[in-house]
Formats: sequence, C-alpha cells, structure tokens
Amino acid sequence: MLRVKGITWTTAGVFPSRRFVQVWWRHVMVWRKTAPASLAGSLGEPFLYLLGLGYGLGRFVGSIGDMDYMVYVASGILAANSMNTATFEAIYGGFTRMTRQYTFHAMLATPLTVADVVAGEIAWAATHSLISGIAIFIVGLPLGAFSWKMVFVVLAIVAFSGLAFGAMAMVMTAISPSYDFFLYYFTLVTTPMFLFCGVFYPVDSLPVWIQTLVTLMPLTHVVALLRPVANGLMPSDIGIHLAVIACYATAGFMAAVALVRRRIIV
Repeated sequence: MLRVKGITWTTAGVFPSRRFVQVWWRHVMVWRKTAPASLAGSLGEPFLYLLGLGYGLGRFVGSIGDMDYMVYVASGILAANSMNTATFEAIYGGFTRMTRQYTFHAMLATPLTVADVVAGEIAWAATHSLISGIAIFIVGLPLGAFSWKMVFVVLAIVAFSGLAFGAMAMVMTAISPSYDFFLYYFTLVTTPMFLFCGVFYPVDSLPVWIQTLVTLMPLTHVVALLRPVANGLMPSDIGIHLAVIACYATAGFMAAVALVRRRIIV
C-alpha cells in the first residue's frame, strides 16, 4: 500500500470483476438511441478530412517516402480519431454520468465496484473508438487509402488505442471540477499529440529535442503501428509500441480507479 497526497494506492479493489461488462452493455444500450446521428458524424467527418487533406493538400505534397500522401494521412487520421473519440467519450460522457446524472452512484449501490465502473467506462470509450474506426476504414477503402489485407489487425490496434486514451481521459474526468477544466487537457495533451505525433508528417522532420518528447507520447506509437498495418505491411519495433500503449492504459486505469474512489465514496 502506498499513500501519495491523500490517495491510497493498493491492489485491493483495483482489479475489475466480470461485472464491468454490465456497465459497458448499459452504455451500448444508451448509445443505440443516438446511433444514427453518431454514425453519420463518424462517416462524414473523416470523409471531409480525407478529401480536404488527402486530395487537396496531397496535390502539393505528392508523396512522403514511397507512400502517396492520401494513404499517408489516412492512417494518421485513423490513429488520431481513436484518441479523440475515446477522449471525448470518457471525458464528457463520463463526467456527465458521474457528476450530473449520478449514474456512477447508482451503479455503486449494486454489487459493482469502482474498478468495475471505471473499467466499463474505458471499455465503452474503446468500443466507441472502434465503431468510429470502422467508419473511417469504410470511407477510406474506395479512396484507396487502406488495404484489406490486415483489416482485423488495424481494428484491434484502434481498440487497444482507445483503451489507453480512454484510461488517460478518465483520470482527467476524476479530477475535473467542471466541463471548462477539460480545456487544459485538450490544450496541453491531446492537441500537441495531434500536431506533433506523426499524423500529418514524419516525426523525424522535427528538431531532435522535440522528437525525444514525442516518443514519450502514446499517439506516436499508435501511428507507428497503424500506418504500415493499414497498408498491409508489418511495422518495426512492434513490442516497444505495444508496451508503451499498454503502460499508458494500465497506469491510467489504476490512477482513475483511485481518483474516482476518492471523489465519490465518502
């Protein structure tokens, strides 16, 4: 057991039970009511990105290495979308359920534990990322942006990425006093990753000191995995990339459980 700034870190109650699936399923049932609008956004937004950047900017860029810019940027958008979708779901959806609807409190009146509730939230954030990723893949295929060869591997990476970013966002959700507080997270965390982690251009084009910082960010490793795989190739350093993403997911989950417990259990 470790106590840091009023937070007790212990393995007791950290690991979720299989009941977390009930939390996940509850969110799926709620999402079904707004699924058409959600899917329309998931299909429409990436289509505009791919047209505007892939064809528009791509006419001036041409290719990066031996990869057409449309193909290059599509995999980056797929990776960034997994971050954004999981983050928005865990932050806005999770915060609303915790502080406005008191859904967390109602769940904890049942045999569910805090770890079950947090795990269900993160699992749903990852599922939402996967749904959005499937939509982007469908949109990108007729444009020649993706390959069918490793589609299931691509979607597995998207879901795994959603777990990491959902866990990170849940930490912010647990400590935020209001919706406005999330602007700090977007400005200081997700936006820098979106701009510097290789979504639109190679990381090695940046100054060396920025490259060092960027390699510590999870989105860099998601992009490094997705870009070759989405085009039917095998990435290098697979173990390192997966390990970094797993570390963020695990650390984020454990911190979120401790912080949510401290916030809502008196």
